Amino acid sequence: MSSERLSHAIAQGGLVLPDGPIAWVGAPADAGLDGLDPAQLTVIQRDAMAHAAWSARGVNVATVLEGEYAAVIVSLARARDLSEDRIARAATHAPLVIVEGAKTDGIEAVLKALKPRVQIDGQVSKAHGKCLWFSPAGALTDWLRETPVQNAHGDWVAPGVFSADAPDEASVQLARALPPLKGRVADLGAGWGWLSREILTHEGVKSLHMVESDKTALDCARLNVTDPRAQFYWADATDWTPPREPGHATVAKMDAVVMNPPFHTGRNADPALGRAFIANAQAILAPHGHLWLVANRHLPYETALSDLFREVSEIAGDNRFKVLHATRPTRPRR
Repeated sequence: MSSERLSHAIAQGGLVLPDGPIAWVGAPADAGLDGLDPAQLTVIQRDAMAHAAWSARGVNVATVLEGEYAAVIVSLARARDLSEDRIARAATHAPLVIVEGAKTDGIEAVLKALKPRVQIDGQVSKAHGKCLWFSPAGALTDWLRETPVQNAHGDWVAPGVFSADAPDEASVQLARALPPLKGRVADLGAGWGWLSREILTHEGVKSLHMVESDKTALDCARLNVTDPRAQFYWADATDWTPPREPGHATVAKMDAVVMNPPFHTGRNADPALGRAFIANAQAILAPHGHLWLVANRHLPYETALSDLFREVSEIAGDNRFKVLHATRPTRPRR
């Protein structure tokens, strides 16, 4: 756990936090604050769910690292290029940079890359990872990543976004399997916008509500999807509620939901996340609404679908993926 590594470094590893404001880039939503003064802290979080969780705890939250800090803590991301960019940006905003991460997030490789460039002032091992700290002195500017950038297909992407190099094959299969769509449509977990753009090739679509928790991915989607029917929401897709209809007190239920839901939380497989996407799709669909989703073949989503929809079928797939269709949602949860 991030908080275990950090608190261990403070309590027993010799890390002394300076007076003054401290930023924590990528702080997990459930991280503890042992050894930290919440009044000093600003969490930099671009994930909507984690951003809301920190705000609910009364901690100052921002989406961009700006201004000067006495120290910046960096939690490693899954993607190496994003981790390096976070560290390099931290180095431009504080005289002390603290990096923590699990072995599975590449902390050993990051430490090895840092050693020839900076003087590591201290490090501790804890919770299957490390926490280390150093004074950067402008040594890491080449780790800064331009963002967003265009990939080989001409799409705008950024370090760390899912499937940045090319469209995800599961989304490609889903797009091919879709029948003509019409009315109000939601793309839950829209990412950088490839699937949404395919949905908008359907002339019958009146509006497309693109819901994405990763603000970086959503910022890319705004560049990739320029159709005026698209609406963008930085929100947790598992509890997003459609907007109210103009001039009405009720929300605008969806005629269709299309999605390629994630099934990982960090590096851990978490099928419950996909089930939460399904539950919210059921809640936001009109009684006549349709859900189309793609999933890895091994994920047991059919049970969750059958609990929430009267009709469920597999309409396409191969040995890796399955495209599922569900209609006639049962009584909404809310």
